[in-house]
Amino acid sequence: MYSRSSEPVRFERDCAAVMVPQGESVTLPAGSVGYITQGLGGSYTVFVEGNLFRIAGKDADAIGKEVPPELDLPADASDEEVEAMVWRQLRTCFDPEIPFNIVDLGLVYEANLKHLDDGSRSIDVKMTLTAPGCGMGEILVDDVRSKLEQIPTITNADVELVFDPPWGRHMMSEAARLETGMF
Repeated sequence: MYSRSSEPVRFERDCAAVMVPQGESVTLPAGSVGYITQGLGGSYTVFVEGNLFRIAGKDADAIGKEVPPELDLPADASDEEVEAMVWRQLRTCFDPEIPFNIVDLGLVYEANLKHLDDGSRSIDVKMTLTAPGCGMGEILVDDVRSKLEQIPTITNADVELVFDPPWGRHMMSEAARLETGMF
């Protein structure tokens, strides 16, 4: 949420945003004023007129930030190199309300790489949410899908939201448990 350390921001152009935690897509008009409360993984959570909004990295220029660079991977990259990039990309996906990536939160259950007939790859991901009723669920799924499809050679990311087994804090990395105080 907004605090004295939040960075003030003015929208330089109309900008697509997602309301947190409802998940509703909106457009914030140029000239809107707010505060960046979280800037992780290339996206931003912004407090504007009493509401939180998520701004995607591709729209970072609307708030005076740099758009993340395109990913680079050799055309002959091995499966191990692609899988390493998959997990790096997954670690750039954050819940807009929790300052930890979805991997350290224990939300990613599996990520399986497959070769396609045309020489490209696809990835199947199973993930969950900290709470089944989270309004940001589909937004997080779309974030995971779009970030994985930015990886060269991956032409399709199938991201399935599952709730079995149910998420528990024991699934968090030790660092995330220590930082949140959730032992």
